Amino acid sequence: MWRSSARAACVVCQNLANGTYGARGKSPLQKLHLVSRSIHHSRHPLSRFQRLPLRISAQPFSALNHLPLRSSKLLLVKHGSQPHRTFWLARVVSRLLKLRYLVLGSAVGGGYTAKKTYDQWKEMVPDLSEYKWIIPDFIWELDEYVDFEKLTKALPDSEDLAKLLPDFDKIGESLRSLSGFLTPGSPRDTAFRATEQGCEAEKQYKKVSDKEKVDQLQEELLRTQLKYQRMLERLEKENKELRKIVLQKDDKGIHQRKLKKSLIDMYSEVLDTLSDYDASYNTHDHLPRVVVVGDQSAGKTSVLEMIAQARIFPRGSGEMMTRSPVKVTLSEGPHHVAIFKDSSREFDLTKEEDLAALRNEIEIRMRKSVSDGCTVSTETISLSVKGPGLQRMVLVDLPGVISTVTSGMAPDTKETIFSISKAYMQNPNAIILCIQDGSVDAERSIVTDLVSQMDPQGKRTIFVLTKVDLAEQNVASPSRIQQIIEGKLFPMKALGYFAVVTGRGNSCESIESIKEYEEEFFQNSKLLKNCMLKAHQVTTRNLSLAVSDCFWKMVRESVEQQADAFKATRFNLETEWKNNYPRLRELDRNELFEKAKNEILDEVISLSQVTPKHWEEILQKSLWDRVSTHVIENIYLPAAQTTNSGTFNTTVDIKLKQWTDKQLPNKAVEVAWETLQEEFARFMTEEKGKEHDDIFDKLKQAVKDESIKRHKWNERAEDSLRVIQHNALEDRSISDKQQWDAAIQFMEETLHSRLKDTESVIEDMVGPDWKKRWLYWVGRTKEQTIRNETKNELEKMIKCNEEHPAYLANDEVTTVRKNLEARGVAVDPCLIKDTWHQVYRRHFLKKALGHCNLCRRGFYYYQRHFVDSELECNDVVLFWRIQRMLGITANTLRQQLTNTEVRRLEKNVKEVLEDFAEDCEKKMKLLTGKRVQLAEDLKKVREIQEKLEVFIEALHQEEK
Repeated sequence: MWRSSARAACVVCQNLANGTYGARGKSPLQKLHLVSRSIHHSRHPLSRFQRLPLRISAQPFSALNHLPLRSSKLLLVKHGSQPHRTFWLARVVSRLLKLRYLVLGSAVGGGYTAKKTYDQWKEMVPDLSEYKWIIPDFIWELDEYVDFEKLTKALPDSEDLAKLLPDFDKIGESLRSLSGFLTPGSPRDTAFRATEQGCEAEKQYKKVSDKEKVDQLQEELLRTQLKYQRMLERLEKENKELRKIVLQKDDKGIHQRKLKKSLIDMYSEVLDTLSDYDASYNTHDHLPRVVVVGDQSAGKTSVLEMIAQARIFPRGSGEMMTRSPVKVTLSEGPHHVAIFKDSSREFDLTKEEDLAALRNEIEIRMRKSVSDGCTVSTETISLSVKGPGLQRMVLVDLPGVISTVTSGMAPDTKETIFSISKAYMQNPNAIILCIQDGSVDAERSIVTDLVSQMDPQGKRTIFVLTKVDLAEQNVASPSRIQQIIEGKLFPMKALGYFAVVTGRGNSCESIESIKEYEEEFFQNSKLLKNCMLKAHQVTTRNLSLAVSDCFWKMVRESVEQQADAFKATRFNLETEWKNNYPRLRELDRNELFEKAKNEILDEVISLSQVTPKHWEEILQKSLWDRVSTHVIENIYLPAAQTTNSGTFNTTVDIKLKQWTDKQLPNKAVEVAWETLQEEFARFMTEEKGKEHDDIFDKLKQAVKDESIKRHKWNERAEDSLRVIQHNALEDRSISDKQQWDAAIQFMEETLHSRLKDTESVIEDMVGPDWKKRWLYWVGRTKEQTIRNETKNELEKMIKCNEEHPAYLANDEVTTVRKNLEARGVAVDPCLIKDTWHQVYRRHFLKKALGHCNLCRRGFYYYQRHFVDSELECNDVVLFWRIQRMLGITANTLRQQLTNTEVRRLEKNVKEVLEDFAEDCEKKMKLLTGKRVQLAEDLKKVREIQEKLEVFIEALHQEEK
């Protein structure tokens, strides 16, 4: 609007300046005005100069000297009355033309002054053609809201203005007529000289006041700029409040419509998906983001907080606080809140307690991301900040660049920070926000060299000078700050230069107080008053507008090219899948995990479908295998050494009671738990023909191991099982012949198994017999030969006394040793006793088997309690008691398995699967292979392509 008004005034001035007086020369109207006054007022102060002689070397310039003089055509009059008539005529003419001279002088002088002022202002206004991208879009769109054509039409045309001006041709003719009346000796020359001297004095006065006027104009311009700046801020604040009200209404659902996801949120999701993509493709480095780099403690975090309008980052005095990259997505919303990418909690940034919790959470995440022995991390923390009036963009705050590694830091900290910064800045579409501390010497800057290496032409770099208030106080020459802002001091180039103030150094300051301090500083700063800084180069508000505009410009230029690249990548991956896995579906890691999860749960359910008979058989067999050695060695053999049945039964009862109280229940629970594990493992590892997929083997094994590790048997089961086992072992009544025969069969199988094991041990001790030596050409060792001789001598002793007790007396040992020495075999007594144990064991087992055969028909005598009979089958009763206890224990354990433990195991398996589902690293470790990786790449490329297409479509709609 101001430009249009100035343009209209300029047109009027040009029309006025182009007017002529009907003569060849242009006469200054101000001088004519003085002439008229000199003629009309004979006693005017300037009239006294007409009697003074002219003492200057050059005639004062007057445009009227060039007017052509014409001879008077009036009739001659008498000499006495001519002077009176001439004076009267001049007085009449001056009175008639006085009004027109006033109008003419005012119009031309005002137009000339307006044009001169406009030209001065135009020279002082900076050329914004190169920085058009920095100015907000709404400035260039004012013509959409203000109709300048109507304003132009409302102003009077140049023709209408010309009608209001006097007729300069007639004025010229009148002046020429007037000059005819004046002779060379008349007072005319004196009047003109006085007029010209007055003009010269006026020129000198103007020269003195020109400098003051320039200073006044500069101050006026600055005040006007600040005035309009405040007006603009006020309007934007009102607009922000209105937008907040509208967004709150939409948020509450007043309009009954679902709000679409914002454009910046869509773009942030694309970046998050790209960050999880395979780094070997380097695709995540081709989309724009604002990378904030700077030396440590240069004010990077403070600038970012001013842009986000909240103190969201942890702070420290000189200590490294930013230990990992922090991606901040800024977007507009009804409430000022922050939320992490992997969390649903919203932090209210208007509440101090939420701000403190947010800062604490960021610090905790940073420390967790740093591995042992390191100071910084490459892991990115994603944070989204929404609020009224925030500029939409994605910024990444990087750790500050350091020059020296101090104590407590890892030795490679400096190199790691450089590599992280270069990795983000080498993205050809990244906008580099280079932060430089203005309060320190420019020669100490490290980041400027790094930025100049990554962006030598400065096409995507924005330079920000922080702490300008301290710089103005400390720097001796303010022009040094001007050189920095103009890009003449540092060797780097930049797209734009800004100067900001981010507080007084107090971490407790609020964002509003910092804004007020920044505005107050720049209003009173000499840097701005002396035009060392331009108005659009100061304050964080202008910086955020410029960065946001540059960010979206870069996004529009690169996003479609990136979408085309993903289309080509997707085509290549799909072709590779069809060639390698034509009959398989494209299942990514999560889909494969869900498939494996269903198979595992089906296999766990299969445990509940195992028949009770199968459970009891495997439990009984496993339990007997576990306890058979104890029964034979510690119960049966010691009891069999007694001389009568009463002592045998007493010994058996005592040892069974001790066994039941201490070991048997625990052994039974262990057997049941191992049996459940074996069955579970059998179902998990059992191949299912053509449907079996070996890609799940590692996952199933891991789930099995973790589930078994977490599963604990019910501790109360041992107490109840102990009572049941004790009652079963106390029962000695065999009800029928079938149970008797089953006990004999169980006893025979057990004794045959033990006899076979004993013979195997003896064979290993004495070596191969003569048949194997001849057939397989093997021989005995020296020790085996000695043991064989010892065995033969001991067998002779047993043949002499088949009722020999289980223990060998010392004199018997001596006898055997002497007999062997007589044959030239030196034997150690320990070797004799060891050999005797196995020899007697075999003799006893053979004798017990013979006795077992005799007891097959002993059920009749058992019913009569072996009265009037020499046959005693107490050992059969013992094995019947053991067999019955095994059956009852197996039945009890089977009930506990099917009713409780299988369900608990199924619950544990589900918990393990849920934990694995949330652990991405665990899934990547357990589901591996080319097929999985190819499916993962396909899924991510499709997801990125779809999000990019949706984003591009939304971007086009917004542009329309």
